[in-house]
Amino acid sequence: MITKLFERNRLTISCEVFPPKKDDDFAKVFQVLDRIAACEPDFISVTYGAGGTNAGKNVEIASYIKNNCHIEALAHMTSVGYSKAKLAEGLDELKANGIDNVLALRGDRPKTMTDEEYNSREFEHASDMISFIKEHGKFCIAGACYPEKHFEAPDMLTDLQNLKKKVNAGCNFLISQLFFDNNYFYRLCDSAEKIGINTHIDAGIMPITSAKQLGTTVSLSGTSVPKELADIIAKYGDNAEDMKKAGLDFAVRQAIDLANHDVDGIHVYAMNKPEYVEEIFSAIR
Repeated sequence: MITKLFERNRLTISCEVFPPKKDDDFAKVFQVLDRIAACEPDFISVTYGAGGTNAGKNVEIASYIKNNCHIEALAHMTSVGYSKAKLAEGLDELKANGIDNVLALRGDRPKTMTDEEYNSREFEHASDMISFIKEHGKFCIAGACYPEKHFEAPDMLTDLQNLKKKVNAGCNFLISQLFFDNNYFYRLCDSAEKIGINTHIDAGIMPITSAKQLGTTVSLSGTSVPKELADIIAKYGDNAEDMKKAGLDFAVRQAIDLANHDVDGIHVYAMNKPEYVEEIFSAIR
């Protein structure tokens, strides 16, 4: 279980991968994982689409990470797409594949989900899902947190109080939403400790390597963009190669600063790009 990694009392480094949308690209994921595995991450998380899209491939990839790469796998599960029966079935499948780490998320509402389906869902919040997982079996459960607060929360204090409910429900550690200004993450850690959230918190970072990617990321996450990153986009946005180098360099410097501030862990949203993992892991080690 991932919780055992925290007993080492050192910086935890990890990354996220996702199943491709096209079946033809699926085999490439295993090549990506083999290359990432060579970087020796502490764990690798595996996501999927809204409402459980590619959930089967999520399990297959997580199983490959655990049983072929011999690295702890963290499987995403979103409550918005699960009934209690379906969640229990999914947990049993994970256990059958030797996977005992779950990232419990509320998730985005699928575009195909009707109002009736959405309003009658069995898990309204991630904390409800966490309680169910805790009762179902021995899993290490991770949850999400937001350095700049969840976009639906009216203020940071309310968001922290909801985060505490999640931890009290049985969440073993947290991974943050991506951010570009480390001060937001440091504030989150300080504020969480003050209200009694005493758990491992990993900082989630994503290299921005194109202007389009930044626009999509900001619209989905609500993350603010510091002037330094905005200037990088303005200067290199029209040159793909230079933009990639500058964006990755920004992420590397961000990771180094986090490591120097003795954060619990760094989680790289790698976008299935092993070169991002290699560059960032090498810098913080």
